[in-house]
Amino acid sequence: MQQALPGVRKAVKWNSPLYGAGEKTWFLGLHCFEKYVKVSFFQGGLLDPIPPGQSKQAEVRYLDIRETDAMDEAQFAAWIRQAAALPGVKM
Repeated sequence: MQQALPGVRKAVKWNSPLYGAGEKTWFLGLHCFEKYVKVSFFQGGLLDPIPPGQSKQAEVRYLDIRETDAMDEAQFAAWIRQAAALPGVKM
């Protein structure tokens, strides 16, 4: 995260790491499960391309990362930079 977005703000809420670029807003959250990590892009519906995981909330998109997954690190970094540039959400 630090490489893609130097100066990113970090916090833990509800036992999950959150990342923010604004003073009191957040653009990304992580949640660890037994077999994967769920990355939540809080304004993911505005990213290009849109992350694959759908949510009940239209603007939220998910990316599930499993240990055995091949990860496109360049795409992930691009999503982080795009998400940080959007208005974050207050929590």
